[in-house]
Amino acid sequence: MNRLAPQPLQHFYRTAALPCPYLDGKMERKVLTEIAGPTAASLYNGLSRAGFRRSHHLAYRPACAGCNACVPVRVAVDRFVPSRNLRRLARLSDELATAEEPARATGEQYRLFTRYQRSRHAESDMATMTYGDYRAMVEDSPIETRLLTLRDAAGQLFAACLADRLDDGYSAVYSFFDPDQARRSLGTMLVLRLVEQAVVQSLPYVYLGYWIADSRKMAYKVRFQPLEALGPSGWATMAPAAAAIPDELLLHTDVAD
Repeated sequence: MNRLAPQPLQHFYRTAALPCPYLDGKMERKVLTEIAGPTAASLYNGLSRAGFRRSHHLAYRPACAGCNACVPVRVAVDRFVPSRNLRRLARLSDELATAEEPARATGEQYRLFTRYQRSRHAESDMATMTYGDYRAMVEDSPIETRLLTLRDAAGQLFAACLADRLDDGYSAVYSFFDPDQARRSLGTMLVLRLVEQAVVQSLPYVYLGYWIADSRKMAYKVRFQPLEALGPSGWATMAPAAAAIPDELLLHTDVAD
């Protein structure tokens, strides 16, 4: 009689405490595990629904003592209706074409990525990434990963979003865009176009990582209503408690976490 071979145990690890990059005075720790082997895709699909994110071949989730500020959120695609402000921003970039491209690093991407980092995040470690570092970020993925790009009629690259293709949606991994095009709010445009791609492919969700109520960098995520949040009882529609965010913040958003 044939018997199924026992599956190896999945090992999880906790990192050492480091200063939190989002909340001053807080310390950050993460639980992480390796995504590898023939079951990598199914493993990460389940981990994503449990609030994990991906970096290279690792899945991670915050596990900070005495703090639960990082809330996993996702856009409910079939119920999403863009607000008047989002529709206005979308019109500013109507001429930019969307494409899903293979997750392969190019010099064109790296030059835009470097300009973005030096303009928006000059003090971060990512601002000093070499082309090899960038290539590893894009290509070191054990699952199906794509680059969503925005280009003008001449083919110039304006923005790109590295996104994982899950069985129930897309997960935005990291985005970068032309820092000289602030009025277009290209970070927001990338999310809108990712939602459009999900609609075309009948995928129910776009995972946006973590929302943090007291982090200005995370404020834009509540604009994509209805937004679902993962809590102790599972995923549920999140009340738009931060709807009073000034509209001008919508013009300066990053989609990176």
